[in-house]
Amino acid sequence: MATTTLTTENFETAVTENNIVLVDFWAEWCGPCRSFGPVYEKVSEANPDIVFGKVDTEAQPGLAGSFGITSIPTLMVFREQVLIYAQPGALPEQGLEQIVRAVRDLDMDEVRAKIAEHEAEHADA
Repeated sequence: MATTTLTTENFETAVTENNIVLVDFWAEWCGPCRSFGPVYEKVSEANPDIVFGKVDTEAQPGLAGSFGITSIPTLMVFREQVLIYAQPGALPEQGLEQIVRAVRDLDMDEVRAKIAEHEAEHADA
């Protein structure tokens, strides 16, 4: 299995020790989550250099709550410890592959510069 179960105990380590981490917030009772699961698994197998984590929102309510998860499935993507994507809804395989390509192509120096610029603009707020 190419996906990793993420919990409050290993979530931070997964994000800090890996370049790219995708996180699927899901629950067993959720129909769209069950249909997205095989898509997520298939894309994870095609991208072994990326961590594809899964957070069971029923088993990890604190972790889901800390990210403000109100709808599942929700996909979050971290690159170099920066949250760069967060969107609820099941994706088709092509859509998930497109996100993976976009994440790989990101210029993280540019992303960090934009974050710093935004923080500087709002420092007095």
